[in-house]
Amino acid sequence: MSKIHKDTLQEYIHDLKTFSEEKKRKFLETVELQISLKNYDPARDKRFSGTVKLRHIPKKNFRICIIGDERHLDEAKELGLETKSVEDLKKLNKNKKLVKKLAKQFDAFIASDGLIKQIPRILGPGLNKAGKFPTSLSHNETMKEKVDTVQRTIKFQMKKVLCLSVAVGNVSMSEEELLANIMLAVNFLVSLLKKNWQNVRSLNVKSTM
Repeated sequence: MSKIHKDTLQEYIHDLKTFSEEKKRKFLETVELQISLKNYDPARDKRFSGTVKLRHIPKKNFRICIIGDERHLDEAKELGLETKSVEDLKKLNKNKKLVKKLAKQFDAFIASDGLIKQIPRILGPGLNKAGKFPTSLSHNETMKEKVDTVQRTIKFQMKKVLCLSVAVGNVSMSEEELLANIMLAVNFLVSLLKKNWQNVRSLNVKSTM
């Protein structure tokens, strides 16, 4: 496989959208990119990880929680974002079940840069284990822009298996938006691989819950 064929992908996206419209679900389906790798040994080869910002927000109901100082909490409330103060986190008492529940409640967390170092001390490793350690936010940055970046960013992380899957969109997006996100995601992943396209066995795009 040398490169992705744009026309083939366009056809595939068109069929996926058509099928989704014919078989309407009660929930909004996520469009997932599934990649199977070859000539890669997770035990011996260096495991990679990387994040890329997509052109369009892949998840419609992407829930973000702001863990902020007073100024950031006020700003977040003005933007209609959900928030937690340090006092709220302390109430969880490092209870693993409660921290796990908090991690499940949101897709991502953003925290004031002055609080970032306190979070593992207050909550333990729960958010990190869930792959949702907060993104840092300084007072020199715009919260709205940071939220937009977090909503558009996807992460590729090589673990012990040769299959990866990431959400690249949802079925309410236009074919052009899905195409732009998928092309960007695939090309970024290929750039992370040791032998680029030679490490790709197959690519699959499907709609899922």
